[in-house]
Amino acid sequence: MDRLLLMHSFVTVAQTGSFSGAAKKLGSSGSLVSRHVAELERQVGVRLVNRTARSVSLTEPGLRYAEFAARILDEIEAEDAVISHLHDRAEGTLSIICPKWIGSLDLGDAIAAFSAAHPKIHVRFELGGMSDRTYDFLDSGFDVAFHTRDLRDSSVRLKKIASLPFVLCASEKYLERCGPLTEPNGLAHHECLVHVNDPVWRIGHGHTSTLHKIRNVAFSSNSYLALQKAAVHGRGIALLPQRPAYDDLLSGALKVLLPELAVPDRPLFAIYGPGQATPRKVSVFLDFLAEWFSQNPIPAIRA
Repeated sequence: MDRLLLMHSFVTVAQTGSFSGAAKKLGSSGSLVSRHVAELERQVGVRLVNRTARSVSLTEPGLRYAEFAARILDEIEAEDAVISHLHDRAEGTLSIICPKWIGSLDLGDAIAAFSAAHPKIHVRFELGGMSDRTYDFLDSGFDVAFHTRDLRDSSVRLKKIASLPFVLCASEKYLERCGPLTEPNGLAHHECLVHVNDPVWRIGHGHTSTLHKIRNVAFSSNSYLALQKAAVHGRGIALLPQRPAYDDLLSGALKVLLPELAVPDRPLFAIYGPGQATPRKVSVFLDFLAEWFSQNPIPAIRA
């Protein structure tokens, strides 16, 4: 039988001085309270109460154990209150993990802004080391993880934070050397710069979009920033996140290719733990990020 339940019944008997009084306070029966105390005595190994027809009194060990049990129950109640209070306050440690390429781009700026706006929340932000299993971030002690694919998994909850625009581009130096890209199938004849986790490119939107497995890989990396630098140096055609590439696109160091078709945005999803109530620090964080991306749109680039 649950020790805390037995202790609660025993402490109530000690406070009221009778089984019937304890039963009335607990909303139980005198016989059940008596059984609880008897079971506690069996577990402890000593007699805790003196029972007579008219009254109940505590033995010497019973007095000591009643004081101990009352202290334990009070500490549990106090700790429960503290934990519940922390759950409802935007403070404490918030642990976040995401793939390297996302964290080093838009998301890194947004999380830095969040940390500045909420100094009572101590942010732990790690890049990389993510498992293919969507819920492993919880086992590793993280509150929130980010992905760019829609994850349907009942073991976690999901919230779309933003859309990340991408752009197909190359430098003028490359285009002068290898010629223009006039249609998507022409990618097969061009040197391409490919992210190791993104070997298939989708060009266009909706039912007219097409998928292209990139086979002529001139340069590959797990960093979009590295691919961007290679593109600026004329190494080939790249499919890049638009925000970090914006300055190079604006200056003309990179040129947008096939602007009439464009490429689909990537959704940015936050996943977090299941449960009825989301910790306040997590809900505040997710709301802040959604607002940050809404307030910091990427200006359009003219081809």
